[in-house]
Amino acid sequence: MAVYKRLRELREDRDLTQTYIANMLHVNQKTYSRYETGEHAIPLEQLCKIADFYKVSTDYLLDRTDVKKPYPKK
Repeated sequence: MAVYKRLRELREDRDLTQTYIANMLHVNQKTYSRYETGEHAIPLEQLCKIADFYKVSTDYLLDRTDVKKPYPKK
């Protein structure tokens, strides 16, 4: 599933490992790997954590926009 390709791109651009991100999300590395490949859907809470970590919008992560800037918080 190409939707989550940006997860890998963002992680690799920062020279981070899957294990590092998995630990931040409190999941095992295999689970995170499955998020990146699209084998498992990312729970909304995790998607929001990832967007906050990388300082991008969830729409950017989901490849719905090319604008990285997150939306203003209420």
